[in-house]
Amino acid sequence: MTVGIVGLGLIGGSLAKAFKFNTEYTVLAHDIDEVSYKRAVLVNAVDGKLTEETLQDCDFLFVALYPQASVEYMQKNAHLIKKGAIVVDCCGVKECVCPPLFELAEKHGFHYVGGHPMAGRQFSGFRYAQENLFRGACMILVPKPGEDINLLEKVKKCLTRAGFAHVTITTAENHDEIIAYTSQLAHVVSNAYVKSPRAAVHKGFSAGSYKDLTRVAKLSENMWTELFLENRGNLVSELDFIIDSLTEYRDALVENDAERLRSLLREGRERKERIDEEWRELE
Repeated sequence: MTVGIVGLGLIGGSLAKAFKFNTEYTVLAHDIDEVSYKRAVLVNAVDGKLTEETLQDCDFLFVALYPQASVEYMQKNAHLIKKGAIVVDCCGVKECVCPPLFELAEKHGFHYVGGHPMAGRQFSGFRYAQENLFRGACMILVPKPGEDINLLEKVKKCLTRAGFAHVTITTAENHDEIIAYTSQLAHVVSNAYVKSPRAAVHKGFSAGSYKDLTRVAKLSENMWTELFLENRGNLVSELDFIIDSLTEYRDALVENDAERLRSLLREGRERKERIDEEWRELE
């Protein structure tokens, strides 16, 4: 089995390490940054370069680039991918990526399944890639309508070899709606939160809650700008909702309304408890 990886950042680099160190797969990789590729070679995370010639040898191709770069790479190289090969992207948004890649796959005779690994770190680049980044993680898959279940099983088997423990199947639209809440909103809030003047003097006054809330403030502004703008409608809706909610807490404080504040806090606690209980029942 030959696996090709396009992009050796945190996600692509971690995929390379996971496959190379934990399977018998041959791993070929490409990155426009030659330093990243050389780092991968130095730690034996790849077997060779992914080129126009070797692209035709790949049984699986993982495209770990920004959304528009992923589409552009596939448009340029789709004719080189062998018939029957499986392509999976790793983009954090799906509605702008999946439709054009479904069309390319149909036209050139390979298979494409949209993907989004639910794993990451607050750092970027190959130097932070980890062999075990995906251990126990979930991979979201967006197949074309009516996709062959046997093909999806083949994808799941490959992902399991990289450490993934769960697969969620959904549509591109549903993915982008939910990810605006579970990921994108969290990054906006974290990034805005650390802009308080108190952030510079928090040492000695902070514990787990501060660390949890600020971890993803250390983001890649280039990547997240593209992700946010590609999903701006869903993200704006989530921002409007949280702004309205925060305003309720603020108004209760301004008005010294203890009962209203207590009610808001109780509502949040009870909702969290219900959600946790529902998930425990599903496990």
